Amino acid sequence: MGEALSSSELRRVYNNAAHRYDLQHALLTFRSDERGRRMVVELGVRENDRVLDAGGGTGLTGRLAARKAGPDGHVTVFDLSEGMLEQARARAEQAGLAARMDFTVGDMLALPYPDASFDAVLSTYSLCPLYDPAQGALELYRVLKPGRLLSAAHSSVPPVRPVRMLADCIEGAVSKLHWLSLGCRPVDVLPALIAAGAELISCKRIGVPLWPFLVFVVRKPG
Repeated sequence: MGEALSSSELRRVYNNAAHRYDLQHALLTFRSDERGRRMVVELGVRENDRVLDAGGGTGLTGRLAARKAGPDGHVTVFDLSEGMLEQARARAEQAGLAARMDFTVGDMLALPYPDASFDAVLSTYSLCPLYDPAQGALELYRVLKPGRLLSAAHSSVPPVRPVRMLADCIEGAVSKLHWLSLGCRPVDVLPALIAAGAELISCKRIGVPLWPFLVFVVRKPG
C-alpha cells in the first residue's frame, strides 16, 4: 500500500489531473466509479436537501445530487483542488445546474462549517487519498445534521487473500506514479464512524476484484 501524500502534493496532483480526471478514473475502474456515485446519491439524498459533496472534484457526484435534491435543494461542492473545481463550475453551468450549486476550496480534514450544517453529506473516492481518512470521515459526520445520512464510496482491500496479495503488488508499483494513482489507496473508515455513534444503514462492495469499492450509508442518531 502506498504512503499518503501531503495536502500540498495532493493539490498539485489533482490540479494537474483536472482536465483528464473523469476519463482516467472511469477507465481505471472499468466505470464502476459511476455506479458508486449513483448509489451514494440515490441512497443519501432527498428532495430539498442541503448537501455537502466533500472532495467533490469535477462535480460528477454533485450534479447528480443537485438533480435529486431539486430546485429547492442546494449542493456545496468542496475540494482541495482549484483546478478540479474550475471543471465543476463549468460543467454545472453547461448542465443548467449552477444556480443550485456552490464551489468551495478547502481541506476535508478541517471543514469550515459548524456542526450539523447539512441534511446530507456525500463522499465519492475522496477519503482514499487523505493523509488521515478516519479523521476526514469524522469531519463529514460532524457537519451532518442529527437523523440524517452520510453516504460514501471509497477504495477497499480485496476480501480474498490471493487477490489481495496481487493487488498489493500492483498498488506498490502504481503508488509511485502519482499522476496515475492520484494518491488513492484502500482505506477503512467505518470503524471510526461506528465508534462515534453512527448507525450503519447499508454496506456493499462493488467494482472489479482487484480494486473494489466499499459503498456505505450511516445515519447520525438524533
